[in-house]
Amino acid sequence: MIEIVSRERCIICDLCVAVCPDNVFDAVPAAPPIIARKEDCQTCFMCELYCPVDALYVSPLADLDDPVDEATVAAAGLFGSYQRALGWKKARPGGTDADLSYRIFEDGTVRP
Repeated sequence: MIEIVSRERCIICDLCVAVCPDNVFDAVPAAPPIIARKEDCQTCFMCELYCPVDALYVSPLADLDDPVDEATVAAAGLFGSYQRALGWKKARPGGTDADLSYRIFEDGTVRP
């Protein structure tokens, strides 16, 4: 479940708002997004994956009633930990810049 949107780290890109399949966030003009519907979070980690500055913390173990301290999460190095575990860097999967497999679909035909 989404636990933290760090006001210190967030660059207000609103990528988390855009990628969230459950509409958990609300964008706020000139401010970090807010977690508006925490109970709707399905812990898919999409927001954390796409955050380019590691400003989000999602916990698969969290409960709605368990408070999470941002300083403790930061000290433990948990901001961006899911991205690192999957090899993502700057909101992109690692190594995909050299992957040309997408070119098999360039002519518009689908192959088995």
